[in-house]
Amino acid sequence: MSRFATDKSPQAALTRRAFLGGATAAGVAAIPFSAATTTSPGASAALNLLRPPDRVAAYCGLQDGFALTLAGERWSGRGVVAETSPATAELRIRVTAPQDALTHLHLRWNETISPSLLCLGDAWERSYGDLAWRSLVPERPMPWYFATSTADGAVTHGYGVKTGAGALCFWQLDPEGVSLWLDVANGGNGVLLGERTLAAATVVVHRGDSGEDSISAVRGLCRRMCDKPRPSPGPVYGSNDWYYAYGNSSPELILRDADLVASLQPITGPKPFTVVDEGWANRARFPDMAQLALEIRRRGVRPGIWERPLRAPKDTNPGLLLPAARFGEKASRAAELAYDPTIPDALHLVTETFRAIRSWGYELLKHDFTTYDLLGQWGFEMGARPTLPGWSFHDRSRTNAEILLDLYRAIRGAAGDETVILGCNTVGHLTAGVFDLQRTGDDTSGKIWERTRRMGVNTLAFRLPQHGSFFTIDADCVAITSAIPWELTRQWLDVVARSGTALFLSAESANTEQKKALAEAFALVAAGGTASAPLDWFRDTAPETWIAIPAKTAKNYRWCEPDGAYPFSV
Repeated sequence: MSRFATDKSPQAALTRRAFLGGATAAGVAAIPFSAATTTSPGASAALNLLRPPDRVAAYCGLQDGFALTLAGERWSGRGVVAETSPATAELRIRVTAPQDALTHLHLRWNETISPSLLCLGDAWERSYGDLAWRSLVPERPMPWYFATSTADGAVTHGYGVKTGAGALCFWQLDPEGVSLWLDVANGGNGVLLGERTLAAATVVVHRGDSGEDSISAVRGLCRRMCDKPRPSPGPVYGSNDWYYAYGNSSPELILRDADLVASLQPITGPKPFTVVDEGWANRARFPDMAQLALEIRRRGVRPGIWERPLRAPKDTNPGLLLPAARFGEKASRAAELAYDPTIPDALHLVTETFRAIRSWGYELLKHDFTTYDLLGQWGFEMGARPTLPGWSFHDRSRTNAEILLDLYRAIRGAAGDETVILGCNTVGHLTAGVFDLQRTGDDTSGKIWERTRRMGVNTLAFRLPQHGSFFTIDADCVAITSAIPWELTRQWLDVVARSGTALFLSAESANTEQKKALAEAFALVAAGGTASAPLDWFRDTAPETWIAIPAKTAKNYRWCEPDGAYPFSV
């Protein structure tokens, strides 16, 4: 979607001209260019984004955009007011719209961007093997933050919005400047803010220098974006049954997993986890979840469990459900019923599930599908539009970002502060400071190695700066199955263990050689890993050269199978 509506009407044309500073029309004012506009003299200079933008427009739907005019630090028009207030090392953006149903704000800074810059963006929720340093792509939406670097990687700067924002935010970068879009929609329609002021976003910048490596620079940006990450849960490792059972599990298989990880755990360090994944939803096979947790604990292992909290039974009162319209024309998805957490009774049912799980004795809670169930799309489908138009939540007074964050906080409250919470298909920029762990990439696989190469290695490399800055990252499981060559799996096991991130194995079985490698990996994770990082992330979406910090020792991996990367859908 371009920055302006595709509507060919005269009013739409006037709106477009007004935003560009062209002729005025009734109800649409031309926007003055700020005298503070600066240009970047070279690729190594940081962009000046901690000043008020040069232009601001508001949207009540993408077919109804209008320019705001500047007076002091306030941009106003048609009853909408956006405050862009510089503070110490940040720019705060606050919005009031007592009359209109607002969907977006578009902020624009005039900057001359070097065409030689490389640019790294983030993703809405999990990444899907698509993170990479790229040259300028003006239409590319970069959720939450972006970093720029010179072609030789000598100087890296970062720009983003603080975690816990009141809007779903994305950036664009082109030769003439920078755009920040604030999606303040409720569902796919405008939010009804009433008289309240929305704390939409706070912009921060990390200015790198020639003595700072690119990974450290992006990590520095992540630390600026997150003021209060949760205290680290310590090293997290163990088992998860999904990638060998794929739901066809049983208490006997789970306890077999617990016995395996108990036999592999190091003499010192925290106890490992055994996580019961989705198969336990078949309660005929899992009749007593509290007893299963007790049996796992008796083996010296900590019990964990998976849950899809918003999924509603078929006989649920329709008044508690989200509208099927959030799926748009994807009719096959309409049968997937989900609770609307803005309805108090529905939220109560959701949180009661977590209280029950807590009472059963599970110490790790992995919850899944909340972004998809709430917004109707997977992250790879979202692009510049996290939701499809034409629907709303029951409570229209809060933005999608606020509704997501409120749900995460409700889950935290119900699960208890001592429970380790792992978010999967959750928005990391909103879970930071609330959850302990974040699944940062789409699923790896116990069936097709290409999924692990494409999804796992990519997310581990490009979201590694979030590890310890936002939460502990989980790049997903190491699957040990007969379908995947052990020489490839062993490399994935090694790189995850060395990174110091969470490590979960999913073992169909394990021979003597594999058990030895697993025990070594567990010991490495329990000791904190080697803080290894990708050395070749500028040129490879699945980096093969990783360097241990601070020892500066490099290790090479070979991720492709002998026939190369599989080019078809995985």
